Amino acid sequence: MSENPVAIVLRDVEDADLHAFYSYLQDPQAQSMASSSSEDGSDPQAFDSYWAKLRRSPTAVMRTIALADDPDHGVVGHIEKFVDEERPYVRYWVDREYWRRGIGTRALQVFLDEVVTERPIFARLNRSNEASLVVLQRNGFKNAGQDTGYDAMRGRMVDDLIMRLA
Repeated sequence: MSENPVAIVLRDVEDADLHAFYSYLQDPQAQSMASSSSEDGSDPQAFDSYWAKLRRSPTAVMRTIALADDPDHGVVGHIEKFVDEERPYVRYWVDREYWRRGIGTRALQVFLDEVVTERPIFARLNRSNEASLVVLQRNGFKNAGQDTGYDAMRGRMVDDLIMRLA
């Protein structure tokens, strides 16, 4: 993590943010690290449908991660809580341009401290995504098991870790 982490804010997701979120999904390196997802980054209609459904969900909570010095235009990622198989999960995505600056760790910390305080809460990550594992562990998540899930972006099954914060 950077010695001087970038200051961020979490704010409500706005329609204009979705363009940035979609553009993040086009990054092949970032896609290769992402966990199983119903988001198909290659299909803008599927992406729009996914986010419309998420934003309508009464159990979902989502925030835009933005730079503190430019919260209206400095969108660097998103973070959300959603329910899957009756369990609350957290998921986040930070634009690769901002990796290794402490943004994911800080965003998750603020989200869990100030926005979504229910426990337990779970996270699912691609087994090979060591950076995300570090973010989760820094925020107190512990290994709760493994699973294989369908990855819509890759069109195949992938091995995931399930993490839990009590």
